[in-house]
Amino acid sequence: MHLFRVNAADGTSRPDRKVIGRGAGINPANRFEALHYDEDDWCDPSEPVHLRTQIFRDDTQTIISRNQSPDVGFETSVNPYRGCEHGCAYCYARPTHEYLGFSAGLDFESKILVKLEASELLRAELSRPSWRPQTLTLSGVTDCYQPIERKLKITRSCLQVLAEFRNPAFIVTKNHLVTRDIDLLGSLAAHNAAGVTVSITTLDAGLAQKLEPRASSPRSRLAAIRELAAANIPVGVNVAPIIPGINDHEIPSIVAGAAEAGARFAYYTIVRLPLAVSTIFVDWLETHFPERKKTVLRRIQSIRGGKLNDSTFGRRMRGEGVLADQIRQVFHVACRRAHLNEEHVELSTSGFRRIEANQLALEF
Repeated sequence: MHLFRVNAADGTSRPDRKVIGRGAGINPANRFEALHYDEDDWCDPSEPVHLRTQIFRDDTQTIISRNQSPDVGFETSVNPYRGCEHGCAYCYARPTHEYLGFSAGLDFESKILVKLEASELLRAELSRPSWRPQTLTLSGVTDCYQPIERKLKITRSCLQVLAEFRNPAFIVTKNHLVTRDIDLLGSLAAHNAAGVTVSITTLDAGLAQKLEPRASSPRSRLAAIRELAAANIPVGVNVAPIIPGINDHEIPSIVAGAAEAGARFAYYTIVRLPLAVSTIFVDWLETHFPERKKTVLRRIQSIRGGKLNDSTFGRRMRGEGVLADQIRQVFHVACRRAHLNEEHVELSTSGFRRIEANQLALEF
């Protein structure tokens, strides 16, 4: 186990050695905790750290989350996991780990909570007479196809329930593992009840390894789009997040590459750095791009009203100002050239059927 030493100046825990295969390099203090533990590193500082992922059982009694934000585009979602091993340095969801008593830094990507009863809870929700059929988004917070899903198959079990009920499902992921479930997604797509968005931040494999160390490579994500499209599953690309000075120049190439692979629609968001994420991201810049740090931060501040983050609805996803307008124009021109967003993809609830346990035995 690697132990961390607290930096008293900023309240963050910094490993004395390089952490291998992780996006964050620090463990910021939890904003809800009065105490922040201080541990000495007794290991050889010349040796790199391989931080082991720990899995914890999440005994939540509800599985459907409801969202009231006008910026997100969905009302209900299912998140089989809390925390995300993909380790994206910029992830806006990192502060959610603080509600669990963990840090938004290395804890978020190395201490994963899993909802083993997710499919049973979902079946109970959909069986209720009060359930109003509607699209359920998987990965509303953390990626439902992160590495542990390959073993636990919680997302797949949830998709099996959704396919049985023919309840629409929309997937957001950056992992090629989504193609494992083409059979279930195809079953839903036959009722116009499935859609997938693959997030691509960069086509540069080296940059992706630094930004998103345990997510699928850019090539694999394009392959996922190609495989989903070939199976007639509506699939698009999310160019996200756009980080000015890091990957904004790649917008046209990402859009074009996704369209060539079979994407039918595209979205984008500009990097968000709420709460501890700003500290984690600044540390990431110092580690990987120290020569660009000031430029990148100035550009982010220029679209966030002089700050690193603006949580105001209507502005938090796209920003404002000259640079934000330039990014928007480049994105829309790229989409027109690639013939994306020419049709509106809307999932249907018309095929929904409420199934009791005895019905299921007869029909399948």
